[in-house]
Amino acid sequence: MADWKGWLRRLLGGRGQENEPGVQTLDITLLAFAVGIGLLAALGALAFRSLIELFQLLFWSSGASFTEQVIASPWWLRLGVPVLGGLIAGPVITFLVPEAKGPGVPEVIVSVTSLQSTIRHRVTFLKGLVTSLLLGTGASVGREGPIVQIGASVGSSLAQLFGMRPELRRLCLACGAAAGISATFNAPIAGSLFAMEIILMNIEVSFISHIVVASITGSVLARIFWGQFPVFEVMPFFLLSNWELGIYLCLGLVSGLAAICFVRLIFGLDSAFSKLPLPEWLKPAVGGLGLGLMALQLPEVLGVGYETVNAALTGSLVWKLALILLAAKLMATSLCIGSGMSGGIFAPSLYLGATLGTLVGMATMQLLPLHGLNPGFFALAGMGAVVSGTTLAPITAIVTIFELTLHYQIILPLMLACISSTLVVRLLFGYSVYEMKLMNKGVDIVRGHDVGILRNLLVREFMRRDFQPLREDTPLPDLFERLLESPYPHFVVLSRNDRLAGVVSLRDIRPVLPRYEEVKDSYTASDVMTKRVVTLQEDDNMETALHVFERNHFSFLPILRDGTSGRVSGVLTKDALLEAYDQKVLKDRVLSCPVK
Repeated sequence: MADWKGWLRRLLGGRGQENEPGVQTLDITLLAFAVGIGLLAALGALAFRSLIELFQLLFWSSGASFTEQVIASPWWLRLGVPVLGGLIAGPVITFLVPEAKGPGVPEVIVSVTSLQSTIRHRVTFLKGLVTSLLLGTGASVGREGPIVQIGASVGSSLAQLFGMRPELRRLCLACGAAAGISATFNAPIAGSLFAMEIILMNIEVSFISHIVVASITGSVLARIFWGQFPVFEVMPFFLLSNWELGIYLCLGLVSGLAAICFVRLIFGLDSAFSKLPLPEWLKPAVGGLGLGLMALQLPEVLGVGYETVNAALTGSLVWKLALILLAAKLMATSLCIGSGMSGGIFAPSLYLGATLGTLVGMATMQLLPLHGLNPGFFALAGMGAVVSGTTLAPITAIVTIFELTLHYQIILPLMLACISSTLVVRLLFGYSVYEMKLMNKGVDIVRGHDVGILRNLLVREFMRRDFQPLREDTPLPDLFERLLESPYPHFVVLSRNDRLAGVVSLRDIRPVLPRYEEVKDSYTASDVMTKRVVTLQEDDNMETALHVFERNHFSFLPILRDGTSGRVSGVLTKDALLEAYDQKVLKDRVLSCPVK
């Protein structure tokens, strides 16, 4: 057992191996590994959906769909079941798996940008269990975000199991996320783009083939279990005339404003709940109570809401109900996410887009009546536009809707709506719902190819451990001699008990030079050293080191083992930081080149 596991770890480029595998062998092995991740992530998505259906059967009356189950249930179930879901899920989220709070996608992004693509193993199980319970009890959230986190956790856990290096862990995490989305929507292209545009935030050429393979695997497995299942009931789309494109442009602008309202309401309620004088574990139950009160009159706001989306797509949703459900869903989802429940915003964005598109379509039919115009066409484009506005991922939104319909004529209206929605959010607000959550947690991310390079490199990987320290009682002549002999014009000074006492550099020696003959017999290192020392720890990342160097204009920094012992384990120079950056950029470029 240990032999094959060690062999696979060496083949996958694990840490501490002297002989790196060949590029072609590594690439083929990683493709096979991507298939395995796709299978496991898709199985996780299937199990997650089965759990949701199980909880719906346990808590609600029987019915052909979830909305019919809720309608058939007595009023006390509509009011009490969401509260019960919050009461059960709240303590689990608060005490066992805080990463499960909210959509889940921001936590995956944090893992990629700041934690070297490491996700705790327990997240896979507990995230799926808690979110399926909440969705089963009627929480007005989406299942796609949790599925992304579950799939990403599967990929990360496997990469950690085999000791893979950070850049390959990043690949495995993205493969799991892509497979999860692909299995959910039966849309492998959308799953691949979601992982690259939202999770990785850019297109990594060296990763595309592996992510696509994992996504295809997830879609194939979903089809084996569920067949050629249609996620939505979509009517054949056609464009009557080119003037309609102006309406789709307006739809995109309105969708962008709706996306801004949605994001602001989510974090406004999140801020309001944070100020409530209640235990954190109890707040999801309070959100469930508010949701239950809404469900007494509008049962359609409970759950994922795909029944309402299908009604909008087939043109059977009347405008008054569409308007009411648009406002109600906006409040219901914001209430659930703001109170600390676990769930995504992708499905609610589709719901909001479908109802908003229905309203725009019906208004168009009243103002410019044309034979054959259907509000379902605008509902379809509205779904993509609101998703594009909330996630700021227009390519993913466009391809997702196109892959769900496979109607080529939807492309141009969809592009207009999605791009205009994205521009509105960028110009008037600036951030996606994922970026907002990360900023509220103090994590600042920016889209771009070189972003996060230093953040994913740890200080301990680039510090010099063979430094030669001075002692506090080192005589001044000996100190000068060491300076002349050493290639580095700086020293760490240690106390008698081997703890950091200070540092000596040319800056400290310069004031002593005019009086050298006078003080050489009486001065020691402790008399000239800088005693207030700025330090880093081994587990700090190189981005933190860069900021420290920029603020203080130092040439080196002592590195401590931890924050309490005061023991120095190495030194980091500014040259080493720049070299680390150059090496990482060069490595990424080499990995991006195709194998010949």
